[in-house]
Amino acid sequence: MSDAQPGAPTVTRINVTGMTCGHCVASVSEEIREVAGVEDVDVVLETGEVTITSGAPLDPTDVEAAVAEAGYALA
Repeated sequence: MSDAQPGAPTVTRINVTGMTCGHCVASVSEEIREVAGVEDVDVVLETGEVTITSGAPLDPTDVEAAVAEAGYALA
């Protein structure tokens, strides 16, 4: 049995390689926000860590495809 509350957001953390500036952060954020169910994206340029909040668990291949569309890769 899961402790998750119905309707509680899901948080996914990934690491993205290759980002070097604010434009990189904006590109990654924009593409990930296009993934169905994504509610919020927080990207930390210095570490490459991306925190994604969604209404339900995300398909990892959709997230990876969004990062690739922005021109970057998962670490």
